Amino acid sequence: MAKIYMVDVTNRDGVQTSRICLSKLQKTMINIYLDEMGIYQSEFGFPTTNHEINYLNANLELAEDKVIKRIRLSGWLRAITADVELAVQNVPELKYINLSISTSDQMIKHKFQGKLDYEEIIKSAVDSIKLAKKLGIKAVGINAEDASRSKIEYLIEFIKAAKEAGADRFRYCDTLGCDTPFSIYERLSKILGKVKISTEIHCHNDLGLVVASSIGGAKAAIDSGVDAYINTCINGVGERAGNADLVSVILAIKHGNGMEKYKLDEKIDLKTAWKISKYASYAFGIPIPINQPGVGANAFAHESGIHADGALKDRRNYELYDYEELGRGEPEIIDTGRKITVGEYSGIKGFGNVYDQLEIKFANNEEAKKVLELVRYANVHNQKPLVEDELKFVAKYPEIARKIFTMQPPV
Repeated sequence: MAKIYMVDVTNRDGVQTSRICLSKLQKTMINIYLDEMGIYQSEFGFPTTNHEINYLNANLELAEDKVIKRIRLSGWLRAITADVELAVQNVPELKYINLSISTSDQMIKHKFQGKLDYEEIIKSAVDSIKLAKKLGIKAVGINAEDASRSKIEYLIEFIKAAKEAGADRFRYCDTLGCDTPFSIYERLSKILGKVKISTEIHCHNDLGLVVASSIGGAKAAIDSGVDAYINTCINGVGERAGNADLVSVILAIKHGNGMEKYKLDEKIDLKTAWKISKYASYAFGIPIPINQPGVGANAFAHESGIHADGALKDRRNYELYDYEELGRGEPEIIDTGRKITVGEYSGIKGFGNVYDQLEIKFANNEEAKKVLELVRYANVHNQKPLVEDELKFVAKYPEIARKIFTMQPPV
């Protein structure tokens, strides 16, 4: 039976959130955490963007070395042949991509402004897919930007042509977040009734319906007999009002009424949810809302007498799922005594103390000095203190870290 998979786009759409950014080390850690969580694919960046190149190649090297074990690392491109050629040139080991082009009347008339018409959009998509496959890309997704405002008849024509050209998946983009769970189900059911293809659901939260609409789209795909791939961002970051929150989507599939027959990718391990949400909050500098499903401070908090009494008698009285399922419940110890940290101006003594606390030993003083220098760069790179996992990563994979920190401005 068809399944629901998660395609996380934090490192592509999430980082396009206005006023925030991630360093390349932080993007790398997110890929590692998503891999631990069993997420099917991470859209890890832009292979046509100069400052991404070393990071993308370094992460593919981590995948080759099985540091990143299972997750697919996919690039995002415009559906034009020039982007495909440049992506393969910049990132030779890239094997998974999504090609994007607008399909709505609004975008064709008022974004392209006569540069492309309906036939030329299909031709650009088809030519890009064929070239990508010719150049060794294993799987190609074709994105219809603004699909929720596109004519269904045109989308069917667009998808049929893309599938014949070799596209493996179609991404339905609710770019403005104007779909409801009911409209996206109806529209995708009509489309998939005419052309069968595995479908990605990419929704935005402009109406506060992003999780519900993502689930509605996934149901339409499964009911039509094809796999569904829900696009998510950690903690619901994303352009404007954000994308579908990764943890909320998983919880809705696992615990929502009527979702019993819709099978979730069995590789997903929700016990990493607490860790990945906290890390993303720190990296982005965005607090987790206290009422965030699963990971918010109040997600398992009870104050009213009736609720507290009921929860103490049996947690199922007022808790739909267990906090342990999300990796919560362990005490978090905060050291209030002396604290030695390592930063961009640290010396070897303080650096040694920090790594002693992490139980990491170096072969000799020379090796320690090399890692110290990288940790200094990492602090400049992140512009905030490194967390333990970042410190461990730099010490364990210094040459990969060096590549991640290195960016060459164009001449």
